[in-house]
Amino acid sequence: MAWKRLTTYKPGVRWSTPVVVRIGYGSSELIENAADALELLERRWPHQRDKHYLAAKQACEAALFHSRSSSIAREAFIAAAIEAYVLA
Repeated sequence: MAWKRLTTYKPGVRWSTPVVVRIGYGSSELIENAADALELLERRWPHQRDKHYLAAKQACEAALFHSRSSSIAREAFIAAAIEAYVLA
């Protein structure tokens, strides 16, 4: 992930409550911070990538560079998970 190599990147603050998702027929996964969420969004997200996906990706990136709160990133990620039918 190119964003992990940037000097301004800081590992994400843990969310107060993890978000549980399930991609395809795999096991449920706990997503505990914006970094985990962004990695899932970029690498393993279902093909459906609508407006909530884009908003979640932007919110997670902003949380990692501390220009937006981690709780906003969590809410955006939940909306994207609902939209893609992966919220467990």
